[in-house]
Amino acid sequence: MPTVLSITEANLSISDVEAQFGLVHTSDSQFFIEWFTDLPVLTQEEIADCDRIKRSYLYNRSEDIKENGINLLVVSPLLYLAGFFEPPYKVRAEEAIEIAVEDEGIVYRGRIDALVVQKHLWIVLIDSKRPKFNFFEAVPQALAYMMASPNGDRPSYALATNGDGFIFIKRQGQQYSFSSDFSMFSQPQNHLYQVLQILKQLGNIASS
Repeated sequence: MPTVLSITEANLSISDVEAQFGLVHTSDSQFFIEWFTDLPVLTQEEIADCDRIKRSYLYNRSEDIKENGINLLVVSPLLYLAGFFEPPYKVRAEEAIEIAVEDEGIVYRGRIDALVVQKHLWIVLIDSKRPKFNFFEAVPQALAYMMASPNGDRPSYALATNGDGFIFIKRQGQQYSFSSDFSMFSQPQNHLYQVLQILKQLGNIASS
């Protein structure tokens, strides 16, 4: 019988995920160009919406905001603005996944906070942590979740956030890489502009 572990409780590090799933981080600047190349231009309405999301989040942040608060204040509005609540996309919340590591006799189980699919193609999955955790602590968990993608050799994308910070991840085959990180406290420009642009870009790639 395999050993069944919770991804959340396993507290995996990036090196653990690399060892368990044979993943390799690539420093090739051309591997993940989607996050900075030919990004769609935002409308003035979308810019205003991003500013509103930022104000709302910072106003509520002092109340010991939890993961569901981050999803309500930040994640859901961004997914809406990116068009992921409309055809041809489907959004699944708290999606249960299972990943078997056959050589180790281990099965990892977990639930993805938000999963966007289009004809079973995973576009972006989001893992959020509370602000008291560094947003990068969500990255190993997001990478583990990405191993459940049915994409085969096609890319999967993730966004890890704790509300304060954001980072995109791309996995294709056994390689993965990161975008730059984006901060909710950025000045003078609101970094949510770039986060929304990248989300829209990934949606365009998946639907093309």
